[in-house]
Amino acid sequence: MSTQSLDRGHRSPRYYPVYLDLRGRRCVVVGGGDVALAKARGLVDAGGDVTVISSEPSSSLDDLAASGQVTWLRREYRRGDLSGVRLAIDASDGALMAHDMGREAEESGTLLNVHDQPLRSGFITPAVVDRHPLLIAVSTCGESPYAAAELRRRLAGSVGEEWGQLVALVGRVRRHLRESGSSPAFQRKVFRHLMTAEVRQLLRQGQAEAATALAARLAAGDAAGPGRVALVGAGPGDPGLLTQAGRELLGEADVVFYDALVHPGVLALCPPGTTLVDVGKRPGRPGPLQAEITTRLLESARAGLRVVRLKGGDPLVFGRGGEELLELTRAGVQVTVIPGVSSVLAVPAAAGIPLTMRGVASSVGVVTGHEGGADGCPSGLEAVAAAVDTLVVLMPLGHLEEILARLAAVRGSAWPAVLVGRASWEDEKVVRGSLGELAEAARRAGITAPATLVAGEVVGAAVVERHCAELGTTLPGTLGRGGAKHD
Repeated sequence: MSTQSLDRGHRSPRYYPVYLDLRGRRCVVVGGGDVALAKARGLVDAGGDVTVISSEPSSSLDDLAASGQVTWLRREYRRGDLSGVRLAIDASDGALMAHDMGREAEESGTLLNVHDQPLRSGFITPAVVDRHPLLIAVSTCGESPYAAAELRRRLAGSVGEEWGQLVALVGRVRRHLRESGSSPAFQRKVFRHLMTAEVRQLLRQGQAEAATALAARLAAGDAAGPGRVALVGAGPGDPGLLTQAGRELLGEADVVFYDALVHPGVLALCPPGTTLVDVGKRPGRPGPLQAEITTRLLESARAGLRVVRLKGGDPLVFGRGGEELLELTRAGVQVTVIPGVSSVLAVPAAAGIPLTMRGVASSVGVVTGHEGGADGCPSGLEAVAAAVDTLVVLMPLGHLEEILARLAAVRGSAWPAVLVGRASWEDEKVVRGSLGELAEAARRAGITAPATLVAGEVVGAAVVERHCAELGTTLPGTLGRGGAKHD
């Protein structure tokens, strides 16, 4: 098929989404194949009075009819079969029959769907994720049932059975609050708390009674207590590397305090109305003091807000997360820590570098590229470098030349190294070379923060290439060959 023919595709109608109440309503399904059976079962589940018209033998259809769930007319469709029928589905694949049924449906006011023929249908059926009473319908306006089915599959994997229980629980609370005359503002406060991960977690763990008891306390006006703070790791950059738990908490947050190097795509996961507060520290620029950040976290929590402290990488690796955790818990604030994909592991992986490799490297050391020493470089750098096979230095840009020189004094200037800037971001850059070459290569490449330095024999392309050859695989495309290289 040519690109031109793809561009000339017909324009699909824009449908009005609606859910029908079919309880006790007459429904007809024509056809006896798998599609017809699936449609009939769906209508039965919705409470419809279902008649299946088919001359095709089908043991499954026979079972449905024998159990009294449907009425089976063992013949072909006849004009008049849609009289008094609210909804009909033609799954027979018969063009002539579809034409006749279409005319009768038009005359009788019956809603008709012709399977896989949206232009002949008065309505189309979506792909449905059923978490009763929660129903999530996915429609592509008839363009691609396959795409709708794929989206349904993905949604089904992320929307567990606990969501149906949650919706039912919120419904019961809603009716109670309305009957008791609670104000709309109070109702919204209760509903918002009920929709949090805490309640879903109780239901997911089978603790329905505990979830119900919590709902009863909230509905009775028992405040949820002070707000909470979640220390959430944002990962190295790409929003796809944020954990599911982190996504859920961002989706519920009233206020998010975020670091300077958090990817904008992660912040975009926050719902409208979330207050975003930049508390990032940038070298050479004025920024908030740590005490000020902690005070604002405490104030927000004590105001009853749901607070997320969003930190690059993992919240407790070479950051102030540990200090914040200590101060918040001392102040009596409940704190949740959500680990993030640490740059220690993610950055080398993104660059195709194994931190350990059989016969080459069996130990890894991690240091920070600032703080600790009199010159701002990490204290103990040489001791760690001498003790391990692979060294990872986080945040090295501020003192890159000094760090490389100190490492070269221990391991030699020829020790292989790589510097990765903005790993997993759209503008990621990677430079490779020996310790003696890397500083100049980084300047030429224009590496910017966040950056990570990895040094060791595993960085050498020849080492990885040899092991790939032994395994019968090819060298990862990100790996360079010989000398300092900007990938």
